[in-house]
Amino acid sequence: MKQNFFHIALNKKIAKNTFFMILEGRLECVLKPGQFINIKIDGFFLRRPISICDIYRDSIIIIYKIFGQGTQKLSEFSKGKVLDILYDLGNGFNLENAYNKNVVLVGGGVGVSPLYFLAKNIEKNCKSLKVILGFKTKSEVFFEKEFKKILSIHNKDDSFELNYVTVVTEDGSFGSKGLTTDVLKNLKHDYYFSCGPKTMLRAISNLGKDGEISLEERMACGFGVCMGCSCKTLYGNKRVCTEGPVFKSSEVIFE
Repeated sequence: MKQNFFHIALNKKIAKNTFFMILEGRLECVLKPGQFINIKIDGFFLRRPISICDIYRDSIIIIYKIFGQGTQKLSEFSKGKVLDILYDLGNGFNLENAYNKNVVLVGGGVGVSPLYFLAKNIEKNCKSLKVILGFKTKSEVFFEKEFKKILSIHNKDDSFELNYVTVVTEDGSFGSKGLTTDVLKNLKHDYYFSCGPKTMLRAISNLGKDGEISLEERMACGFGVCMGCSCKTLYGNKRVCTEGPVFKSSEVIFE
């Protein structure tokens, strides 16, 4: 765990209740896809854990959604605001599991964010790369073009037979109507990585394929002291903030 002060270089709305933020500062370690940061917000005792969307030099890029008073206040901060950040938190995705495999990334809502950082890190090494982005409605959709740009680099002949992005919305207002699992179960793949709501992760795990999931949980401390974010696994209770947030899907017991 590292702690440093970062200033906001950009904080803009990109979809309904969803914001894109660039934090500039000094990174003292290499961050991995699937890890998260913990942000101290003035007036709130508990920090807010947010997944890392990307890294650019010493800048941390995050995408967050307004869920309560803390993230509402975060959305109101302007350029130049200095934030106290804990980083290098959590256990990230295992990039080696994508090597020479047909891989699918499955994101739901703001859970799309860490998969972008992952896609940038595995696109050169996997056999094929497909992305499924799931949202409730059109106004919540974001990063479709950004993922397509990554896949177009990977797929030099511009054919999307092996490498493509599919967007699904529950109400059918954008892309295909349905759920991420509707698409995933019909795709040939060797391995998947997923992040999103627990109901989505449970449904994906029930398909029985080999993969990794990143759990979204409320965290009090963010570094394993309080035990407030534990989840049930085949090997006993584990802390999402330290042993996770990424787990093999086959080991998590959903209640």
